[in-house]
Amino acid sequence: MTEVEDLTRDYRAAFLRYLPGRSEAALTLGYELGRRAVVDGVSLLDVVQVHHTVLAEVLVDTPAEDTPALSSAAAAFLVEVLSTFDMAHRLQERPQTPRP
Repeated sequence: MTEVEDLTRDYRAAFLRYLPGRSEAALTLGYELGRRAVVDGVSLLDVVQVHHTVLAEVLVDTPAEDTPALSSAAAAFLVEVLSTFDMAHRLQERPQTPRP
């Protein structure tokens, strides 16, 4: 399996675990997925594609009246996953100060 296939499998499991109770522990799994993606060199675009793939799978079985709550939960989970990418990006943007 490729890193993206592994990420898709693990993202699906973590997202489905997060949805019912939206617990902080389940949200932490999203953060860990993002951290692992950064370490493994998975691109930000691949992570977003994985998110949309998994979300589309879940939407198929979601009643229309539950879609707004699902959308909100999906956004919160994605933000947690992408937080590591944001931190890494900010570190790269920071100007390097010369050492004496």
